[in-house]
Amino acid sequence: METQRTLNALLTCLSEVVPEAEKGLKWGVPAFTYRRVLFTVGAFKNHINFYPTPATINTFNKELKPFSTTKSAIQLQLNQPLPFKLIREIARHRFKDVVENDAKWM
Repeated sequence: METQRTLNALLTCLSEVVPEAEKGLKWGVPAFTYRRVLFTVGAFKNHINFYPTPATINTFNKELKPFSTTKSAIQLQLNQPLPFKLIREIARHRFKDVVENDAKWM
């Protein structure tokens, strides 16, 4: 229940940031696409993963210090509030990078 609520909140946030993105499934997970895949989201038992691409994660390394990250994912714990301000900044950055620089997925 908590996973679904958090996932829905994240998907709503991303939809508001990039309303022109097409929403669908890629690799079996929710994905936002505009010209190419912008980002995907995966739900797990204790966390949600937000996948905005390795290049985008690298851009926000400093801001992401408090979070568990991998090369391609930001892990958002279900027992902590979603960092909506940071999520919006990351999503806007990725969208702008695709529109202005034709940034690839990987």
